[in-house]
Amino acid sequence: MAEGKVVAITGASSGIGEATALLLAERGARVVLGARRLDRLGVLAARIAAAGGEATYAHIDVKRRDDLMNLVNLACERYGKLDVLVSNATKSHFVHLFKD
Repeated sequence: MAEGKVVAITGASSGIGEATALLLAERGARVVLGARRLDRLGVLAARIAAAGGEATYAHIDVKRRDDLMNLVNLACERYGKLDVLVSNATKSHFVHLFKD
């Protein structure tokens, strides 16, 4: 079911976000990782790539609207679409993205 899907995940540098990214990549999704800990995202993306998956990542803070939009834009620029957004970070502000 994840095969070929593009999934963006906030809070992807550890815990549930990291586990979700690994599972989805294992099942064929291309994952777009977002979190504040850029170093950990790089390690995770390399781990996914070493296992044959596809991942890209960006430093984001979910409290910043521009950062959230950049994550969505990264997915669209890199993979041509965004199928699923996993809003996993502690504070979720994606609801506010489309209110304007």
